[in-house]
Amino acid sequence: MLQIGIAGHQLGARERDWLQHDACAGVVLFARNFASRAQIAELCRAIREAAPRPQLISVDQEGGRVQRFRDGYSALPALHGFEALYLRDPEAALALAREHAWLMASEVRASGVDMSFAPVVDLARGNRAIGDRAFSQDPQIVAAFTRAYVAGMHEAGMAATLKHFPGHGSVLEDTHFDRAVDGRSLDAMRSTDLVPFVAGIAAGADAVMMAHITYPQVALEPAGYSPRWIGELLRGPPSEGGMGFRGVVFSDDIGMAAAHSVGGIKARIDAHLDAGCDVVLVCHPQQVDEALAAVSGRALNTMALTGLLGRGVRGWDGLLADARRAAVQASLVDVRAPALQTDALSGAINVGDVA
Repeated sequence: MLQIGIAGHQLGARERDWLQHDACAGVVLFARNFASRAQIAELCRAIREAAPRPQLISVDQEGGRVQRFRDGYSALPALHGFEALYLRDPEAALALAREHAWLMASEVRASGVDMSFAPVVDLARGNRAIGDRAFSQDPQIVAAFTRAYVAGMHEAGMAATLKHFPGHGSVLEDTHFDRAVDGRSLDAMRSTDLVPFVAGIAAGADAVMMAHITYPQVALEPAGYSPRWIGELLRGPPSEGGMGFRGVVFSDDIGMAAAHSVGGIKARIDAHLDAGCDVVLVCHPQQVDEALAAVSGRALNTMALTGLLGRGVRGWDGLLADARRAAVQASLVDVRAPALQTDALSGAINVGDVA
């Protein structure tokens, strides 16, 4: 029900108590939790030993600017770098993106972490937070890469999470810091931002992460708080205009500024769960005590995450001995994401260096 953040490289006594709570479904790791491969593996072991039930351990290991584990891990290029290759040789670009996914997922799994929240399937249309994290501004190109990336993650034994539903790329604002509103119609969304999500769901993606963006022509509340977006459009049957998704729905972090519109911690958690989210992300440790208290008395759905737990771990010894890893590393060296300029939707702003 809640996936929480912790403060440092080791579990503290209070954090061990959090893991005992019935509503704690797992931990999200960040750069603040990383010192080395061995330390991350030990931290994952400690998390699992401290909890009375299986815990889902996750990270954002996309590549480029968003790569939480670095020293000892492959330097993964940002996803936007694949577009230039695609325009020259689509088949080669898609094959290489699948290898990127396999390498990323294999290294994360070798560390004892269940999954990376990937891939980003937003459109590269100038959003300050997305920038070069997105494959392309073209929905059909992003859809093709989405299928390839999901396949590569599955090959490595990792569940795939499509983010940020129903599309974060076509507004300017970074929802970490600002409220964001996308005034387009549902029909416009279906022909653009939703195209990669449809492709990813058809490819067997296991989870979706919601966007903290309001689309007032579709629903008045932000998407993660919206029964219409989650219950009708994402999970609803295709015969009724839905996408038929049957996997796990994650909120984005409730500590982000755009999540504050509904009220305090309890109000945010209740709104997400009532709308149909399976898991709420509480990434800031200072919010965890209040979040766990907020779910007291709610029915728990701890089975929702069992399908996302790691599907076999061979460890670093096996991965380091795998010639495929070195070959993929070499093939990714020349994949470079150019600095992006926004399109007319947002005005002129360079987002290549925005974290």
